Amino acid sequence: MTNRWLALLLLVLVAILNYADRYLIPGLAQPIKTYFSLSDTMMGLLMGPAFALLYSVFTLPIARLADRHSRILIIAGGCAFWSFFTLLSGMATTPTMLALARVGVGIGEAAYQAPAAALIAAYFPVAERGRAFALMGTAIYIGQMGGLAGGPAIAAGSTWQTAFHVLGVTGLVVALATWLIVREPARDRVAHAAPVLPLGSTMRLLIGTPSVRFLATVMALGSLSGVTFGMWGPALFERTYGLSTQAAGATFALSFGLPGLIGVLLFGFLADKLGKNDPTMQLKLTAIALFGATTMILLVTWTESLTLARMFALPAGLMGGGWSVGVLAGLQYLLPNAHRATGTALVMLIASMFANVLGPVLAGQLSDWIAGTGPHGLRIGLSVAIPTGYVGVWAALRAVRALERDKQNLAAA
Repeated sequence: MTNRWLALLLLVLVAILNYADRYLIPGLAQPIKTYFSLSDTMMGLLMGPAFALLYSVFTLPIARLADRHSRILIIAGGCAFWSFFTLLSGMATTPTMLALARVGVGIGEAAYQAPAAALIAAYFPVAERGRAFALMGTAIYIGQMGGLAGGPAIAAGSTWQTAFHVLGVTGLVVALATWLIVREPARDRVAHAAPVLPLGSTMRLLIGTPSVRFLATVMALGSLSGVTFGMWGPALFERTYGLSTQAAGATFALSFGLPGLIGVLLFGFLADKLGKNDPTMQLKLTAIALFGATTMILLVTWTESLTLARMFALPAGLMGGGWSVGVLAGLQYLLPNAHRATGTALVMLIASMFANVLGPVLAGQLSDWIAGTGPHGLRIGLSVAIPTGYVGVWAALRAVRALERDKQNLAAA
């Protein structure tokens, strides 16, 4: 079996490309909007549903395959697939062509999250999963900085299309390296030989488990809050503070990305240290972090001062960086091996429908209705989406109470 830290490094590289691709559109929102003469509503569709609808549809069947077949092949193949369509995104000459390319990206990226989470659980024991998922979580912020700051930097020296070409070629190389180097770990023979429940029965079992429902709610509403802000944040900075596209993307990415990197690593360390004798500690930390991050990004949304916005970004990144790590670790603790990828995919599917389909479009539509291209309408749109994070805090605390009981029930099912 491949050295687990080398395997994790390659999975992190794949994840960085995954998130960098998602944030290229937000980072280049203004030049793309100008190039195709698009409204905020249409930009919201490109950021959200164009990517997320097919991503959501394919997440469950791909995860179902990952519970029984090679997770490495699925991850590497998915990376190659979405990287090819990232290349095509840079070749689009109409909004329709760009939207179709983003659909292809979404299908490919559906092959990553759930199989990767299950693979980490196979490589790392429970006592080390907090750190492993924290390192995986750094990819969100490295990828975000790559998409929001790196994309505009490439575009400033060439065109916005070039940024998509560079990312697409890099992804094809990383996909090949992952397939050649990382080996599939041996599975538990008893669990792997157990009869496979029909998908409908599996869904009923998972949805009927309170902890799964609570964790799905945390991920869905916490992501709706944070992802919507992350997608529209560079445009908000550009409109509010009079920054160029490149400066707005770099300022936003660095203000939130660097604290986020530190926050996700700190969360993983604390979760492993404090949770040695209490598996629910990770979810307790999730509730605290999500509450703080939601409050801070609301303050950033409404401040008129760039200096204050950057000050609020520090605690927002530190707390927002790690809360999802607690959810993923809690899921892997809760779910038996036979349902691990499928259960993770179910939670990510629900989260994606809220965060990537509903959030960006809702904020963009409200922005168009209220104030056109000015900052005020965008602030209203964000202020409808962001407070949903507080409901996620409530769900995390409910999951704490039900986790151990539900783990025993799923193991016996």
